[in-house]
Amino acid sequence: MNIFRLTGDLSHLAAIVILLLKIWKTRSCAGISGKSQLLFALVFTTRYLDLFTSFISLYNTSMKVIYLACSYATVYLIYLKFKATYDGNHDTFRVEFLVVPVGGLSFLILWTFSIYLESVAILPQLFMISKTGEAETITTHYLFFLGLYRALYLVNWIWRFYFEGFFDLIAVVAGVVQTILYCDFFYLYITKVLKGKKLSLPA
Repeated sequence: MNIFRLTGDLSHLAAIVILLLKIWKTRSCAGISGKSQLLFALVFTTRYLDLFTSFISLYNTSMKVIYLACSYATVYLIYLKFKATYDGNHDTFRVEFLVVPVGGLSFLILWTFSIYLESVAILPQLFMISKTGEAETITTHYLFFLGLYRALYLVNWIWRFYFEGFFDLIAVVAGVVQTILYCDFFYLYITKVLKGKKLSLPA
């Protein structure tokens, strides 16, 4: 554990909490991609199958349980409790174009599958924003912290390589891909949202 991994985990947790609070307080899931949230639920399910078979630390187990619970809670809110507010007409990204190639790349190894899938799971959400042309401020905060989590994890891998001699090519490549997907969004977030302007994109 190092400061970059810890702050990365906290950024990830902040993103999830921001999204859940947004949905619960507004009683609406408008502007949120249900498909992205289903993909994240699949990511955590396949990655944390070892939850009941191996114990690393209380912190590790607690974070796994929190991520799983929050991801399924988000899916429940979108597809059941606030289903009437879900904008399925704009959430049209073809997720099979992500799941099938990722499944092939992972050679059916579930942890690897979850790593690859996480790197592209945000695409339906970004696609939905580009299709509608705008995003609520709270949604952009969620995306920012989610992207920050991945960027901090990249620094974590560099730290571990130099100070622990540890290197995981799969995790690094997937992390780089995911961070690149957020680059345009980071730029817009810094130049617009932080200045009090609403994020808008060409449809």
